Amino acid sequence: MEKILKRFASGKIDIEEACKELKLESVRKIKDFARIDINRSYRSGIPEIILAEGKRSAEVADIAMALAAANGFALISRVREKDVEELKKRVEAETEEFEIDYNAVAKTVIVKKKGYEFEKIGKIGLIAAGTADRPVAEEARVVAEVCGCEVIKAYDVGIAGIHRLVEPLEELVNARVAAIVVVAGMEGALPSVVASLVDVPVIGVPTSVGYGLGGKGVAALLSMLQSCSPGLAVVNIDNGVGAATFAAKCVRIKILKRG
Repeated sequence: MEKILKRFASGKIDIEEACKELKLESVRKIKDFARIDINRSYRSGIPEIILAEGKRSAEVADIAMALAAANGFALISRVREKDVEELKKRVEAETEEFEIDYNAVAKTVIVKKKGYEFEKIGKIGLIAAGTADRPVAEEARVVAEVCGCEVIKAYDVGIAGIHRLVEPLEELVNARVAAIVVVAGMEGALPSVVASLVDVPVIGVPTSVGYGLGGKGVAALLSMLQSCSPGLAVVNIDNGVGAATFAAKCVRIKILKRG
């Protein structure tokens, strides 16, 4: 998109040709199973994120390599071991142009051109109630960083030992983060507690950590939805991606307000 606009600005192409090229550039067809949205980050501030679930490993790799070639990087969530192996093969076949960053805890992979760096436009906080909530928290961290956020995190600070929350919360307040993502399973009380103590948006992420009646995230989700703490938004169970992208948009709003 940037190259097309520069050519238009320099007079090398007219507005009709620029519009035509922008339309062609916005969507890239991958064989007969995918159409990637190359310019999504320009339009919405959030890049296209490839969900590996439900796709064959070869399809995941085809989409990822095409997106990385077009935008400099591709982010894949909910990857399986077979997806990682296929991606490694593809990257190795690309004459060392690309590199791979695999986070086994988050189940994410970033394929990027060597030397590509993600911009940092603002800060968010990330809090996880328990160690068992870490996979969802790590998914949120990876996605937020790709979206341009510096992430200040604190894990295992749940309400069973509420005193553990004091120091990290002070750090987040002093850092003037734009939003705080709070990940919690079991009864899911931590986001309500955090929202009652800070003046920035809090995004609650219920996790599927729990057992028995109301387990698998149901009790946590309902608890967060019934919160009496104002300023708490809630995403679906285990939705680290949704929480991170919402927080990233909070960062962009803060930047716009600064002017």
